[in-house]
Amino acid sequence: MTNKMLIKNGTIFTAADSFSADILVEDGKIVRLGLGLETGSGDTVLDAAGMEIYPGGIDAHTHFALPFMGTVSADDFETGTRAAACGGTTTIVDFVIPAKGQKLAAAVAAWHEKAAGKTAVDYAFHIALPEVNAQVLAELPAVVADGISSFKCFMAYKGALMIDDDQLLQILRAAKEHSALVSVHAENGDMLTHLMKRFAAEGKTGPEYHVLAHPAEAEGEAAHRAILLAAFAGAPLHIVHLSCDEALREVAAAKLRGQLVLAETCPQYLLLSEDLYRKNGFEAAKWVMSPPLRAAANQDKLWAGLRDGFLQSVATDHCSFNFKGQKEMGKGDFMKIPNGIPGVGDRVNLLYTCGVRAGRLTRNQFAAVIAAGAAKIFGMYPEKGTVAVGSDADLVIFDPARKGEVSVRTTRHNVDYSAFEGQRLDGLPAFVISRGKVVAKYGEFTGEKGHGRYLKRKKFDAAEWCH
Repeated sequence: MTNKMLIKNGTIFTAADSFSADILVEDGKIVRLGLGLETGSGDTVLDAAGMEIYPGGIDAHTHFALPFMGTVSADDFETGTRAAACGGTTTIVDFVIPAKGQKLAAAVAAWHEKAAGKTAVDYAFHIALPEVNAQVLAELPAVVADGISSFKCFMAYKGALMIDDDQLLQILRAAKEHSALVSVHAENGDMLTHLMKRFAAEGKTGPEYHVLAHPAEAEGEAAHRAILLAAFAGAPLHIVHLSCDEALREVAAAKLRGQLVLAETCPQYLLLSEDLYRKNGFEAAKWVMSPPLRAAANQDKLWAGLRDGFLQSVATDHCSFNFKGQKEMGKGDFMKIPNGIPGVGDRVNLLYTCGVRAGRLTRNQFAAVIAAGAAKIFGMYPEKGTVAVGSDADLVIFDPARKGEVSVRTTRHNVDYSAFEGQRLDGLPAFVISRGKVVAKYGEFTGEKGHGRYLKRKKFDAAEWCH
């Protein structure tokens, strides 16, 4: 039996276009766009009069059920994707992180086991590489052929996840050969380790020292070095969770030279500042993440980076840990505070209020940074990331008249605090649709556990960005 849905009277915004149209959906796909469309009796009809329709959000940087720093992140694939759905995100991309020496295929299988049958929205995987060696390089072609076409390397976390420049060059060259994309966590791990040792020796162990141990200069240097290594390898590069002007300047300079460098930022870097580390006592641990929050002066520059196209997307780096019992592991030593904050359910709403309604982003730019940019970078476009005939019916229908507030009282995250507590919201989703199914209605989850499908992604298409 064919499942049909008709969405009438809305105004559609994609990264490229704005237009009024009805949307006819059959079996999870958009099959017609036009005015005055009709469907049969018994089919679902949604009236979107006065509302704005965007492609469903894509959060290409999450960490669900992640073993990290002696604990496991609080949101698993069930709670994390429910929160995503309620907040307007219909696709997530999580990171498989192999143990050193583990076969990539075995690590991918372990992540499939974590996610299968649990997700409320569609999902895909990147692979993070804590080492690059002959075994990893030999496995790379099969992994890419099986639909995982992006790899993350850490320039920080020395002694655990960090790789050196030679390893980074090896993976850049191999990824280019197989049409894959390398992302980097750009912080100079040696600088960070030097500072951490110094602060420990001086007895400076509170969470306020986390930001001092992760200076913006370390991010700028690592971004500069990664960009030069990518140019030397003749390979594209993607920088994750870019937080400061020091790194943004490196990206902008590279792009103006004609180098293919792509980058994402996160809501926390657009909206929160390092002042939170100095005025909350140990509660500052709630915002301990890497990179850390930066000086407020960076925020306008990051917004401008989004507006001007130097940053292509906004992800969350969602890695939630409860304050009680998890963040508290670092009492007396900021280096033991699990790094990460919750955000997958807040991203789209924060960007609508603080971007679109504040005049920092046009509605088309909003569609680009919440969905189209990530879809194009990570091999999901045009099935995801746009509103077009043939695309998946992944949609978020915003009611600009709805008001709200970000709060732990209303969060769908499985965590005991909100990183954006008290932020007012001006406009909220009325309906969130994943492949033709309403998975959230006015903030309430209406989907099903296991609705989400695993996505095998296409190879990286450099031509998409070379124009």
